[in-house]
Amino acid sequence: MDLLFLGTSAGVPTRNRNVSATALIESSGRGWYLVDCGEATQHQLLRTPLSLAELRAIFITHVHGDHCFGLPGLLASAGMCGRTKPLEIILPGALHPWLLLSLAATQSFLPFELHLHDVDTLKEWRNGNVKVETVALSHRVPCHGYVFDEINPEPRLDLQRLEADEVPRGPIWGELAHGRDVDHAGRRFCAEHYQCPSRPARRIIVCGDNDAPQLLADVAGSADVLVHEATFIQSAIDRARASYGHSSAAAVARFAESVGLPNLVLTHFSARYQPHPERSPSIEDVREEAATHYSGRLILARDLQRYHIDKTGCLQPVETERKR
Repeated sequence: MDLLFLGTSAGVPTRNRNVSATALIESSGRGWYLVDCGEATQHQLLRTPLSLAELRAIFITHVHGDHCFGLPGLLASAGMCGRTKPLEIILPGALHPWLLLSLAATQSFLPFELHLHDVDTLKEWRNGNVKVETVALSHRVPCHGYVFDEINPEPRLDLQRLEADEVPRGPIWGELAHGRDVDHAGRRFCAEHYQCPSRPARRIIVCGDNDAPQLLADVAGSADVLVHEATFIQSAIDRARASYGHSSAAAVARFAESVGLPNLVLTHFSARYQPHPERSPSIEDVREEAATHYSGRLILARDLQRYHIDKTGCLQPVETERKR
């Protein structure tokens, strides 16, 4: 899976950063998943190769507007662009009536079904070769992170099992290789039984707002990538004598180091952090604080930047063709 950041600012947009939205793209390069949908997310999408027709599901972490205000507009645009496939949305139960009322009041009649799930009760969600689990976080309102696990990535035929089960060579093998079950001579061959992964599965965790990174201890130790907010640096929290439900760069970095995370991506930065290092406070202050406590691959997310996990397990930026 690849990551493509559509919004990396906290609370309000800036000239350089939109509010929260992160896309995860399947290894096939076709389907994708959206975590959070702040205002103007659909405008950001116009500057990427992503299509609303190939959107598999939307995951909202919590009820705050910078994480969900873009949702009704994005759905309306998906309908106007011709989407007809049902769409799964996992979000807090409190947002279900808000979303449906927003669409009804604006007479946004969608040509596709919405399947709404309550994140507060959801344990697991699956689609094809992706499994998603939730983890409860600590914020001023109930908030969740989403754990994305690949299932049987880039599958190939298990030749040894095919031969052991005496599956006839030829077209049947071809059908199974394409993931299609086959009935032959009174036997049923299920494709999933005859496929095996051609590489290790990846785990990517994308979090909402959270002032207690240690809540991720049970899932982060086996993760390839953690995407976590770093709204402030520690001195700003100390001066305010309150975290407002957010983590400092230092707190997230210390946690990532303690569990041996190979790749840490920080996002959801306060608008106070300027993009230019000569101005203070600067986004480089966030980078320097995190780097003091973390020795793995550290990335500060940028809007419209795509990242890919290479064969060595290192998260690297990808040159993307952006729409103008």
